[in-house]
Amino acid sequence: MKDVLEQKIADACQALFAVGAKIELTRPEEQFGDFATNIALQLSKQLAKNSREIGETLAAKLHETLAEQVAEVSVAGPGFINLKLTDTALSEALQAKPAQPLVDQTIVIEHTDANPFKAFHIGHAYSNTIGVSVGLLLQAAGATVHQVSYHGDVGMHIAMAVWALKKAYDKNPAILDDNQQLTGARLATWLGQFYAEGATAYKDNTTAKEQIESTNKLIYNQQDQDVNKLYEWGKARSFKYFGFLYDELSYDDGQQRIEVAFEKEYMESQTGVIGKQVVQEHVGSIFKKSDGAIVYEGEKVGLHTRVFINSQDLPTYEAKEIGLVLEKQKDYPDAQQFIVITANEIDEYFRVMKAAITEIDAELGDKLRHVSHGVVRLSSGKMSSRTGKVVQFIDILEELKAAIHSEYPKADTKLIANGALKYSFLKHRLGSDLIFDLEDSISLDGNSGPYLQYAHARARSILRKAGDAAPKSPAAFEPGERSLARKLAEYPEVIDKAAAELMPHYICTYLYELAQVFNRFYEANRVIDDPRQPERLSLVSQYAEVLKQGLRLLGIAAPEQM
Repeated sequence: MKDVLEQKIADACQALFAVGAKIELTRPEEQFGDFATNIALQLSKQLAKNSREIGETLAAKLHETLAEQVAEVSVAGPGFINLKLTDTALSEALQAKPAQPLVDQTIVIEHTDANPFKAFHIGHAYSNTIGVSVGLLLQAAGATVHQVSYHGDVGMHIAMAVWALKKAYDKNPAILDDNQQLTGARLATWLGQFYAEGATAYKDNTTAKEQIESTNKLIYNQQDQDVNKLYEWGKARSFKYFGFLYDELSYDDGQQRIEVAFEKEYMESQTGVIGKQVVQEHVGSIFKKSDGAIVYEGEKVGLHTRVFINSQDLPTYEAKEIGLVLEKQKDYPDAQQFIVITANEIDEYFRVMKAAITEIDAELGDKLRHVSHGVVRLSSGKMSSRTGKVVQFIDILEELKAAIHSEYPKADTKLIANGALKYSFLKHRLGSDLIFDLEDSISLDGNSGPYLQYAHARARSILRKAGDAAPKSPAAFEPGERSLARKLAEYPEVIDKAAAELMPHYICTYLYELAQVFNRFYEANRVIDDPRQPERLSLVSQYAEVLKQGLRLLGIAAPEQM
């Protein structure tokens, strides 16, 4: 409906003023109408005419050309044109589906990127939640989506952890067998302590620093049997733990399943070799030798210089990233986009890396897209796995589950905890930092996941009470019904916008507003045993379905009861 109206208004502008105009209808407050446009104000300067006069002329024309779709056309203020749909047009708008502009496109999304030996903290859960939701949005827009992850299985952070683990192993070789059965938070804590110990020693102890740097080379070159054994053991245990957490972030409500699963897991040990070779091949043309290292001088494109191969002849993150992009291109040659989702702390790094890749392969560089987000903060401030002061995701999840079980003893604890966590992440616009508050995340009094899950369960309860009574699509609306129908009709537009901008928070805002509109409708309009029961059941049914599908695009289950 929105597209039809925009085209007809553009046609009217051409007919009346002989100008081409791009019309973008907005949603005004309900008392003004269903759609609005400021095209008269836009044309005022171009036509050298009063904007109110242009609005009045255009409104008169629209009364004729939009008679089937629009019941009222009014002009407000300096020339804003407001349109109110006919009941027939509004009823038709309720049947509209989101557009699918990305049909035949293949998109690869990389996110989460947890590193072995380090804690899987709440920030990883945030990245995962965003990645899954963005993938679902792109699928809704028609794309074929591949989810992948990238893991730092080599580098100084690994060397720090393996060095500390080897110290413990040398004192007690049975340490691996003794901890073989550790699972969940206990396993994560046990592995994470070695990284924290190694990171501290690297900073404070010169001898330890030299040993850790030596360990790093041994891991790269696989030159020491004990080091290799400890490295492979810890890596395998880490990825087993990640799989456990991905299952916690997945859901199955008996009707739908959203599963966090990666089609491919790329490793730095794999991409580093490839990236190093490519950088070396382009020394002199793209990269430059500098003080024993190989760098990319980003100043030539308005950025800054970064090291790609260090003075120890080891590839840095930047070189490994080049290898990663080339591996993705090899695995997904038909992809139109390679989206990388990370915290905004690496924005500048990513710009330099993309600039270097673009010089190597311009077409591939154009396909790269970085979607950055803020970091999760608690009242104690920013988290850091380097010091061991990190909030593990499993700890937050267990706290959530305990709080939810206490508050809603009959509810499916996992589904509600999953919804509380994800919604608290996604309701914020991507890019800004956020503070996670457990109490707010589970509250039924505010803008939370459980609030919307309860809203869905409540709507389903109404429908169950109706029994076998058949709903009937309204041909005309009473005032309260119209308000709800008007809000429901916005759903396709919201999904289109969220998918185009990769901004899931648009869905959160819409669903919360929709639930509030429904509450006002239900308080003032009886549904069961009312003469208009069939029409109102139709609206309740559509409301429940929009909530369910909207929550699904956020990776959140819509339970039938709570």
